Amino acid sequence: MKLSDIADNAGSRKKRMRVGRGIGSGKGKTSGRGGKGQTARSGVRIKGFEGGQMPLHRRLPKRGFNNVFRVEYAEINLDRIQAAIDAKAIDAGSPINAESLVKAGVLRRAKAGVRLLGRGEIKAKVTIEVHGASKSAVEAVEKAGGSVKILAPAKTEGEAA
Repeated sequence: MKLSDIADNAGSRKKRMRVGRGIGSGKGKTSGRGGKGQTARSGVRIKGFEGGQMPLHRRLPKRGFNNVFRVEYAEINLDRIQAAIDAKAIDAGSPINAESLVKAGVLRRAKAGVRLLGRGEIKAKVTIEVHGASKSAVEAVEKAGGSVKILAPAKTEGEAA
């Protein structure tokens, strides 16, 4: 192999179409834009315009809203925690919290906190520190001899202390 032998794959580079360069080019005269009018001009295009009829997106009623104060929790079930303990990813002796779950790879990110849910069962005696927990999850952990500590929600910036 020589330096002069190196080339791109066939078809990987394509020349741009030069429009408006005569009838023989196939893209002459109107350059593929059709006749006159607004769509033939540059920079102007009406999206959703229906010839003066009220557009569909304005005929339909408005629905729903987005709550700006919504708090998104990372949810974790008991069976996932038990599987991590069995796989030795989490130490059952130390408290299980958001940081330890993320570090163990059980959760990708903690979001605004962690909420414990009750699917599955837990056999190990563990101390779990979370921002929320379902009643069934708390009962299952306490039945196994562990405890669940509910943390105060994390304060967001601009909130009164």
